[in-house]
Amino acid sequence: MNTQSDALRESPLESQAIAVISPGRRIYWSVQRELWENRSLYLAPLAVAALFIAGYLISIMRLVSKIHAGLVLNPWQQQQALEQPYHFAALFIMGTTFIVSVFYCLDALYGERRDRSILFWKSLPISDLTTVLAKASIPLVVLPLITFAITVVSQWITLLLSSLILLAGGQSVAALWSDLPLFRMSVLLLYHLLAFHSLWLAPLYAWLLLISAWARRAPFLWAVLPPIAIAVVEKIAFNTSHIASLLANRFSGGGQSDGFTPGHMSMVPLTQLGVGTFLVSPGLWGGLLVAAAFLALAIRLRRSREPI
Repeated sequence: MNTQSDALRESPLESQAIAVISPGRRIYWSVQRELWENRSLYLAPLAVAALFIAGYLISIMRLVSKIHAGLVLNPWQQQQALEQPYHFAALFIMGTTFIVSVFYCLDALYGERRDRSILFWKSLPISDLTTVLAKASIPLVVLPLITFAITVVSQWITLLLSSLILLAGGQSVAALWSDLPLFRMSVLLLYHLLAFHSLWLAPLYAWLLLISAWARRAPFLWAVLPPIAIAVVEKIAFNTSHIASLLANRFSGGGQSDGFTPGHMSMVPLTQLGVGTFLVSPGLWGGLLVAAAFLALAIRLRRSREPI
């Protein structure tokens, strides 16, 4: 009797304690949980960065001879040869995090139904809205920032290693530090990540989360085959390619120039990034509306779906 009365007296206090937790705080801790449970989100790009640095160390011994050979190149070719390792680092890490984002979204809501952990998480005072938004923030916010941080650190490590090798070979590092526009490259990289990987690809990630909440098995096939089948049927029935063009336009960036063309990152002035044009483009806002609709459906499905 005493135990039951104590529980009754404590339940209102517990309810008040839960009520004072702000929605932002709940999303924050939900995102922390995603990072704790999915260490590949940051371990995979870290591994690729370490692999790139290791490969660069193997080839760095020829750096001095490459510098001498580069003296016979024209200024544009010298600039390309100087920036090439930094472009490769950015592209490799971005490609890795994109693949990680795709597979994370496919498993984010499907995995908790498969291993029945959804029963535990639903017993906590965290709504389906908070859970889905926290999972969506991983590819839309967290992974672009992780990509940016790892890429910038890798590029600086590459620059320091190059400087050490040049100094050890009796060469000057003044030209390396003055001719390499690392700050401009970092700004372009951040803009590319936020504009393309986050905002422009938002419908893709939202679609994958929707399939993850709906599919009972093989979410990858359910995510990929329907758009391909619709495009094929359209081509056969009407001899048009609107769906295929729409998908190609989304994956190619919609023709929006963000200054992150490989080999030309440092050539685009920061004042010509076209931020205003990108922010008012119909493709961007149409995609964000579609992403919002997909996420709303994913929230509704998570509320009604049972463990597999």
